Amino acid sequence: MKAFLKDVLIAIAVAVLIIQFIKPTIIKESSMQPTLFENDYILLSKQAYSIFGDPEYGDIVVFHSDIEAMNGDKKDLIKRIIGLPGDVITVKDGVVFRNQVPLTEDYLMEDYTTGFVEEYRVPQGEMFVMGDNRRVSLDSRSEDIGAVSMDEILGKAIWKVYPFKDFGKLE
Repeated sequence: MKAFLKDVLIAIAVAVLIIQFIKPTIIKESSMQPTLFENDYILLSKQAYSIFGDPEYGDIVVFHSDIEAMNGDKKDLIKRIIGLPGDVITVKDGVVFRNQVPLTEDYLMEDYTTGFVEEYRVPQGEMFVMGDNRRVSLDSRSEDIGAVSMDEILGKAIWKVYPFKDFGKLE
């Protein structure tokens, strides 16, 4: 009985540790296609930026937004980091520029980025984020979202775990 109780306590301790560092998440929208599809299961690193380093271009993050879901709750969104503090972002003629350099974005659903952003400087402590499926993505191009504060980040998407055929690290 003592060995069983010890095993149960160890399992609980491991589970608590995992919950502190990893958050399973289900994708509910199409704004990150073709990278992530509705009903894909991913794992977030909740401590990615507090312990393991700073945000980087191309990281996929989940964050709190002020957008309301149908049930009245605030929606969590998933997007890719395009601009970091101090960067100047421009979107014109279907192309995204960071600091006046056009981005090569081989992860996009389509080669054309809709919308217009004129020389937007990303504030300190915030990030400019966009979905990979730009035609349907509600992201930093919208006044409803704007730049995302680091305080709103729930975690960095690190692994796709379902569907199993796509299991692997997210890039």
